[in-house]
Amino acid sequence: MEEIAHKGRIKSVADGSVTVEIVSESACSACHAKGACPAGGTALKDIEVKTSSAAAYSVGQEVEVLLGSADAHKAVWTAYIIPLVLLVSFILLPLSLGLSEGLSALCGAGAAALYYMTLYLLRNRLGGKWKFRIRNINA
Repeated sequence: MEEIAHKGRIKSVADGSVTVEIVSESACSACHAKGACPAGGTALKDIEVKTSSAAAYSVGQEVEVLLGSADAHKAVWTAYIIPLVLLVSFILLPLSLGLSEGLSALCGAGAAALYYMTLYLLRNRLGGKWKFRIRNINA
């Protein structure tokens, strides 16, 4: 099975879970002009990995966080494709009903905002949908 892997450093270890801090780089991080461009950059993200072998890890240890390709596809659909379809649909539908472009744009933006707000409110329930694994880099 193919997996997506990100290197990170263990931030904390608890009973049954490990929190790993990964560096999320933008797609343009390799660009020679990234220093002058406001679009590029990196961000630190914490990922909590549930594991029965949490005691085998220690704070500061370098590890890889793994996500199966099926879960990665599910995440892409949830975060990008569904909201894009909503945005376009809620722009085109009001336009076809004769509403102005500005009002149609507000409808599309409102639909996308409502979708993301719903995801935020359901984050605890949805958090278990993606199964992360952890692997020691030095093993």
